[in-house]
Amino acid sequence: MSLIKKIKDKKVNFEFNKEYIKVVTSKIANNDAQFITNSFKEMHPADAADIIEHLNQNDRESLIKLNNFNIDPEVFIELNESVQSEIITYLSSDSIVSILINLESDDAISILENVPEKDKNSILGSLPPKDRFALLESLSYPEDSAARLMQREFTAIPSNWSVGQTIDYLRENKDLPEEFLEIFIVNEEFKPIGTVPSSKVLTTSRDTKMLTIMSESQLLIPVDMDKEEVGNLFENYNLNSAAVVDKTNKLVGMIMSDDVLTILQEEAEEDALRLAGVGDEEITDGVIKKTKRRFNWLLLNLFTAFLATWCISLFGATIEQMVVLAFLMPIVASMGGNAGMQTLAVTVRTIATNDLTKNNFSSNVTKEFAIGILNGIIFAAISAFIVQIWFQDNILSIIISISMVLTMIIAGLFGILVPFTLKKMNIDPAIASSVFVTTITDVIGFVSFLGVGAYFL
Repeated sequence: MSLIKKIKDKKVNFEFNKEYIKVVTSKIANNDAQFITNSFKEMHPADAADIIEHLNQNDRESLIKLNNFNIDPEVFIELNESVQSEIITYLSSDSIVSILINLESDDAISILENVPEKDKNSILGSLPPKDRFALLESLSYPEDSAARLMQREFTAIPSNWSVGQTIDYLRENKDLPEEFLEIFIVNEEFKPIGTVPSSKVLTTSRDTKMLTIMSESQLLIPVDMDKEEVGNLFENYNLNSAAVVDKTNKLVGMIMSDDVLTILQEEAEEDALRLAGVGDEEITDGVIKKTKRRFNWLLLNLFTAFLATWCISLFGATIEQMVVLAFLMPIVASMGGNAGMQTLAVTVRTIATNDLTKNNFSSNVTKEFAIGILNGIIFAAISAFIVQIWFQDNILSIIISISMVLTMIIAGLFGILVPFTLKKMNIDPAIASSVFVTTITDVIGFVSFLGVGAYFL
């Protein structure tokens, strides 16, 4: 293991070798909790989490059950969700309570979500009243809402305070978050009326009123806003932090850019996996769990494959008349499938970022139609040229040319129409679109190719 540099006095490693993992495994087998504890203390929490994820399940269980070993809360929150859930089953209720107490509210709620329902109440009952109330209130909101994403630790001051009063408050108050970029200005009803960058406070004279240096332009996030929408707002407006307000517009929390970055990453990964028909899958998931996640979509794909086969069977006489058509069919279907998936991937992403709307939908459909025509003509010419050289058959070259143009146009259109329609039906387009688009392009590819072939033959 080569330790590259330090971040906040924690050694950072960019790649752990197998030998070091073996050392850790052997120390666990020898019940050497001291070595593990000391090693993890000097590491960045992300690296310590990475090591735990590289261990097999039995070694992770042995690690957690080592005498005098307590997993660092900062390490715990860096673990992927499946490993987190697994380790929770090894921890006592007191250990989980200790972890929750030492974390900010947004991290604490994300961990509590993975605790089995039967243990949740006892853990909540062991927490200090203030922490228990905050977590219970967060749990009352939908899982994908801003309330689950926000942290309740924030810095807010009355509107009539001076810079000097603010600085004194920041120095004396021990309940403030460790890091914050903005100070929220609130009125008598605790409603946010503006923000002041912490750097501006430090560079302004003590007698200056905070009202005079605050920015009134701020973006307030409702507690029930979907976290994906929150991510889009941060991305669109380049926000570092934002206030979260309840239904009465009172300040209840704050969302930081690092939390949003995690959400954006998760959503991007989730969309990519769903387009492949996999779903929310982790590398640490077991064989049975992975199989279950993939089964439904593979089953649906099997039925759609039979549908495509049935379409081919309708042109049995045409294929018998010119057997070479059977050799060339996959070319047209494959090109159509790839073109459709390209359009689909772009469309799903634009839907996720709210870039595809009713206002620009028609223009984007027209654009995809034009792209389909252009790509169809280009690849029709290439395909016809190759077929002509290969088979020396003018009719066959014409057949593949016409079918290629038709297939590319249809593939592009359905690549945008299918996910947009599913979105209108309140169905996640990332989940279901790929199967439908693939089926449609396959069927259209086969039917167009064999249909054109039947016409000319």
